[in-house]
Amino acid sequence: MTELTPRQLKAQETKKNLLEKGLELFHERGFDNVTVESIAKACNVSKGAFYVHFNSKYDVFLEKFKDIDEFYLSFIPSIPDNLKASEKILLFYKGQMTYLRDVLGKDFIHTIYTSALALTIDDDHYLTDQNRQLYQIIRSYVEEGVERREFKQELSVDEISMLVTRCMRGTIYDWIIFRDRLDPVVEIQSITSVVLDGLKCDSECDSIKRV
Repeated sequence: MTELTPRQLKAQETKKNLLEKGLELFHERGFDNVTVESIAKACNVSKGAFYVHFNSKYDVFLEKFKDIDEFYLSFIPSIPDNLKASEKILLFYKGQMTYLRDVLGKDFIHTIYTSALALTIDDDHYLTDQNRQLYQIIRSYVEEGVERREFKQELSVDEISMLVTRCMRGTIYDWIIFRDRLDPVVEIQSITSVVLDGLKCDSECDSIKRV
């Protein structure tokens, strides 16, 4: 591995500081009340230095979403391949919510998700982009379930994926609202299990699968 130069190390440190301070300011003041100038000033760097690392203040918290997605990718190998698709989804969500709760924490999640609500979300925005790693992971499990006739055949992969991902988003936002009165790890298992049970093939579908 090539050793980083002092200049590259300094750039990494600056970007890290901008990210952490930006998220801190979003939490303290609200996303709309924070400017690029205020983030740069808090880090004792110029506005130009900010734009070396981020295109806008939106990219500050989007950077963290991308880091979170990298964790999701690293978690997948821990899920046994011989499980049903519905079981894989439940295990993935359990790992996801455990990470959000125990590693990132509710205050951090509150900051980035309430900041996301302040945005005008376009169809190609990262948060709704179906090519995002998180959505691709869920979609792959749903496709597997449809192919194996574990899920209802009258619903498309896109429709099932949307229902399943809404369980995740609903759990996160309820956690933000109810705080310590709700455990996201327990809640995601409860809600998603109900939805997945409703999506499973009925007896007629099972008979087709056996033919």
